[in-house]
Amino acid sequence: MKVSIAHSPDSDDAFMFYGLVSGKVPRGGLEITHVLRDIETLNREAQEGRHDVTAISFHAYPYVADAYALMPCGASIGDGYGPLLVAREPLDPARVAEKTVAVPGTLTSAYLALKLFAPTAETNVVPFDRILDEVRAERADVGLVIHEGQLTFGGLGLHKVLDLGAWWKEKTGLPLPLGGSAVRRDLGPAMAEPLTGLVRETVRYALGHRREALDYALGFARGMDPAVADRFVGLWVNDLTVDCGERGRQAVQALLDHGHAAGIVPRRVRADFVEA
Repeated sequence: MKVSIAHSPDSDDAFMFYGLVSGKVPRGGLEITHVLRDIETLNREAQEGRHDVTAISFHAYPYVADAYALMPCGASIGDGYGPLLVAREPLDPARVAEKTVAVPGTLTSAYLALKLFAPTAETNVVPFDRILDEVRAERADVGLVIHEGQLTFGGLGLHKVLDLGAWWKEKTGLPLPLGGSAVRRDLGPAMAEPLTGLVRETVRYALGHRREALDYALGFARGMDPAVADRFVGLWVNDLTVDCGERGRQAVQALLDHGHAAGIVPRRVRADFVEA
């Protein structure tokens, strides 16, 4: 059977899926096609049900909940850390509400966290890898930074305004769930459960064979220093990626509930996870 697995072309996802891409993790007779897209594109394509397994932002889940179930593995969850707000000069976080913020997409969980923190901030959508440049060029007052820019912004002369993951944990006591893996419901449990097992095993393989998986991931690190790439991967591929656990499930539900209560998420949904 042919199965499409879609994820972002970033070092953390490359690290995570190395076991499957390399064939080191047995595929159970499945013919797997890996599709690489930026996360905002994946969020949009999930609304069309385009891929059998896909990475999505948890913010996007209410828009695709009828078609996809969440996997308890393959998630990026920041426990006390997360997307950063950065600016050209030191800035009081309270003033973000009156600024223009460059954001990587309106369905990203980073955007949802920003709007929970500063509902009145004006936003401009920019590809995630251009956000730091947008701030430096003075086309935005503040940048909402995801991916490796979280570790490299200081070298570009920018200043941290706020870590939204730290803010969220102080507010709720929970980690901030950003991206997860989802599987099409119409495949049925007979396919959803083994596919979930494959994703869990590829994460385990990467963590157990860190050097070879990281060597592969460096090809997707956009010239990042290997030590920085290792640190970045460690932030987003860890034990919570193997299984988010009950605390991770609670965090996803809390993020969606807060978003709905604030009028950002259009409907309340239950975060429905495959039990595998």
